[in-house]
Amino acid sequence: MTDTILANATLVLPSEVITGSLLIRDGEIAQIDPGAGVQSGAIDCDGDLLMPGLIELHTDNLERHIEPRPKVHWPHAAAIIAHDAELASVGITTVFDALRVGSITGKNARTDYAEYARPLANEILEMRASDALRISHFLHLRAETCSQTLIAELAKFGPEDRVGIVSLMDHTPGERQFRDLDKMRDYICGKHGLKEGDFEAHVADRIALKKRLGAGHLKAAIAAAARYGAVLASHDDTTDEQVAQSRAQGVHFAEFPTTFEAAQACRDQGIAVMMGAPNLIRGSSHSGNVAAQDLARADLLDIVSSDYVPSALLASALMLGDLWGDMARGIATVTAAPANAVGLADRGRIEIGKRADLIRVRRISGTGALRGTWVKGQRVA
Repeated sequence: MTDTILANATLVLPSEVITGSLLIRDGEIAQIDPGAGVQSGAIDCDGDLLMPGLIELHTDNLERHIEPRPKVHWPHAAAIIAHDAELASVGITTVFDALRVGSITGKNARTDYAEYARPLANEILEMRASDALRISHFLHLRAETCSQTLIAELAKFGPEDRVGIVSLMDHTPGERQFRDLDKMRDYICGKHGLKEGDFEAHVADRIALKKRLGAGHLKAAIAAAARYGAVLASHDDTTDEQVAQSRAQGVHFAEFPTTFEAAQACRDQGIAVMMGAPNLIRGSSHSGNVAAQDLARADLLDIVSSDYVPSALLASALMLGDLWGDMARGIATVTAAPANAVGLADRGRIEIGKRADLIRVRRISGTGALRGTWVKGQRVA
């Protein structure tokens, strides 16, 4: 590999922002020099921000490519390639593709959902092995404890599968994300066209399913994460008690706590708080939960996820940098902080010896326009 020099850049370092240049050699950051000079053969960044590539821990974007419209199923290989290219184009250089494990079948055709994680994971890993993908892909298994088949589906994965995260999901009516049954009714009936009687039956069925299998599924998911060598994440913690349970289970970070109380409890328990970029940018949660901006202002926000809008990840980090008056801190929520949460010590910071996963960004009207993405020193977008 030849050397690449990115010069006259606004470098976003771990704790400061400086004007300087950066040398890439053999896929790593080999040298960092202050100053605005542009030496012969260097790429002139014209003062643009140069920051670590973004690290995405939770995204539903692949599912959107696989099913671009309800009941429309797209060929997986084409969907994976399009998903990968889209992420590269918005500055994401490492992604943990979120795949649900745990299914419900044979009860209601409108609300049931079938197994898909293992065959889709096979395709992702095969494409990665054949060097067909631009960015670095890991797996994030979303373990749905309120389901029928979780244990059997978890058993199909092992330490060789690059499973980096197992999140403990519980969508039982009356709990966590769905503790407000009126909001759940609006969501479920709107999405699936259920009538009131059908909704009441749906609620009763799910509560009975959780009572019958939930405890065993939770135990199995925790054991599976240990077997894979993956970190545990909680999902939609709502109360102090749920956060205390997460801490006892060994959870590393909390995905989308729904209340200020839960976010504060996570901070007290040493659990990193992750919120969604769409919530942050819109100024509120679409489901009526705590606003990410409120947590940011209270110093209770550590990690940002794009969730369902990939381009929101970069925009949210810049927004936080402006909000806090500290761009290095804002960018860390989508680089160093997620890397720390999942134990990726080789990336997420502009430091000598780290992977040369980098993005060049120009500030435009308060947001950012991507002008280049490098993965291990190779330009991919």
